[in-house]
Amino acid sequence: MINQAPVITIDGPSGAGKGTVSQIVAEKLGWHLLDSGALYRLLALAVSHHGMSTDDVETLQVLAEHLDIQFTHNDEGKIDIVLEGEVVTQAIRTEEVGNSASKLAAIPEVREGLLLRQRAFAQPPGLVADGRDMGTVVFPQASVKVFLTASAEERAERRRLQLEQKGAEVDMQELVKTIKERDERDANRSVAPLVPATGALVIDSTELTIDQVVEEIISEARKAGYC
Repeated sequence: MINQAPVITIDGPSGAGKGTVSQIVAEKLGWHLLDSGALYRLLALAVSHHGMSTDDVETLQVLAEHLDIQFTHNDEGKIDIVLEGEVVTQAIRTEEVGNSASKLAAIPEVREGLLLRQRAFAQPPGLVADGRDMGTVVFPQASVKVFLTASAEERAERRRLQLEQKGAEVDMQELVKTIKERDERDANRSVAPLVPATGALVIDSTELTIDQVVEEIISEARKAGYC
């Protein structure tokens, strides 16, 4: 049974701003936050650490069901993501891990292994769930569903800025290509494809500020009686 705590789902492709927006909305409402993409990235990193084959779907499902992860607050008040006792907050944000996570997310057994773990995050007073199938599969009962998107070029530019701030050199053409390939893979996978949920509010953030996107979502939350 899906937990009955109120849920706002925010789905969309990589780079649309879901993570930042979801965190702000959760803070404004005083709700819990689920970064489902982090779970898939953590699984991808664990698979790499253990030298596992992505063809061994039974073992992948077991790993997904029993993955040793924690989300803890550090001394600076920020969240540390811990995998098997190691802080991997930055390690899971690389392009390599992201691409591996996208490939793992296309495996039905992996998605099944993580499903109940994701639903368990729905606790009072409420949950803001950030992902790709939060409104279609994980929390279909959510009263407020959002699909946040932006052009591939705009998402590549945002990613370029993030990577360059970390000192990385970026090939924009390659980055746009990677993003489009990931979009196609996510949209066309056989299980839980990346599509707006029925009744979802679709927001194109290409020309919008973060504050404008947040306000649109909070407005929907007000209509639902959440604030």
